[in-house]
Amino acid sequence: MDIFQTIVLALVQGLSEFLPISSSAHLILISKLTNWTDQGLAFDVVVHMGTLSAVIFYYQAMIKSLSFDLYHSIIKRQTIGQSKLAWGVLLGTIPVGLAGVIFKDSIATDFRSVEIIAYATLVFGVLLGFASWFNHRDKNLKSTISWVDIGFVGMMQTLALIPGTSRSGITITACMLVGLSRKLSIQFSFLLSIPVISLSLILILIDLYHQAQLVNVSLLAMGFVVSAISAYVTIVFFIKLIDVVGMMPFVIYRLTLGVFLFLFIL
Repeated sequence: MDIFQTIVLALVQGLSEFLPISSSAHLILISKLTNWTDQGLAFDVVVHMGTLSAVIFYYQAMIKSLSFDLYHSIIKRQTIGQSKLAWGVLLGTIPVGLAGVIFKDSIATDFRSVEIIAYATLVFGVLLGFASWFNHRDKNLKSTISWVDIGFVGMMQTLALIPGTSRSGITITACMLVGLSRKLSIQFSFLLSIPVISLSLILILIDLYHQAQLVNVSLLAMGFVVSAISAYVTIVFFIKLIDVVGMMPFVIYRLTLGVFLFLFIL
């Protein structure tokens, strides 16, 4: 890898991780369009650490509050403050964690075709548009999450293992479909990313442990910094943007990208 490739891939990871457009799909597409050599597991580790650092930094106050409420809910064996949301983040991660481990090999090989990415980009883009429209029409949006909501969102999150789906996209879609407010939908989706990215990091580190790789420390450091900063800016930008324009710009982008991908493989 050179500096240009490092910056581009780190930017793509940081910018697309929390937008409903699929970071994995964009990284796969870039590699196919540019014929760049694989960036390696070490680089995957540092850019994931960058995006994880960004979301933890953004939600640091809420994470402390949720951790406090979770601890006391365990001690007192009852719901304390926002402990249900904290439990939701943990329980909602179980389905995708299990699916990721079980189907790890298939995800790494069979699901990485441009055709699958194109279909997923279009189908889940349309679903995001429908969920946004459905949610906008609902005058009684929920400001708290239920156990049923947590289960549904957690199961839907497993679809994010298909490149092109978008983890943030499918979880926000699921949240809006069950009637959660837009603010809570994004909040829950982003909080869910913390254990999911952490689990993916563990799996990558296990693979990295079994591989001997030469690494360029300066490029890895650059990748971490670029992905962290771009991810943080994206989180701030996204939360402010949807209050003004909603989800439709991302729906249009996904549909346009999906059509382009089908034209690309023809």
